[in-house]
Amino acid sequence: MITVALYNMSYQKLIDIDWKHAVILFVNGKVAPCTDEEFIEIKTPSGIFKLPSHLALKKYVYIPFKELSPSRKNIFKRDNYTCQYCSCKLEYTTATVDHVIPRCKGGKHEWQNVVTSCLKCNRKKGDRSPLEANMRLSKQPKPLKFGVL
Repeated sequence: MITVALYNMSYQKLIDIDWKHAVILFVNGKVAPCTDEEFIEIKTPSGIFKLPSHLALKKYVYIPFKELSPSRKNIFKRDNYTCQYCSCKLEYTTATVDHVIPRCKGGKHEWQNVVTSCLKCNRKKGDRSPLEANMRLSKQPKPLKFGVL
């Protein structure tokens, strides 16, 4: 599938769009080429159409930022699949979610209280706080946000 990078008027990358959608935006005058260097050649009955591979919208589009839910997948993505206690790299199947303040002690399942952990560190910490278990977090957990088009 051939895609074209679509940027906001401020040159903030929004998404990659299908070349057919890019042609419609380009022909209707809603976008302009970002550079004069990279093109995608599209063969048509009347010849070759050169479509810029990077397009910018002519009008600014406001992108609201939304906070994601602290799901397993999102927690691992935020922490870059790295144990927040021993800094070892993990895979989706070997990573676990650890509650910094255990749920049995009033900790909630929210961004500031969940981190990626390897099974060994998660078992070592158990139902204690990192301070009680003498384990330090490599970084403070923060919410993961993203823009919506």
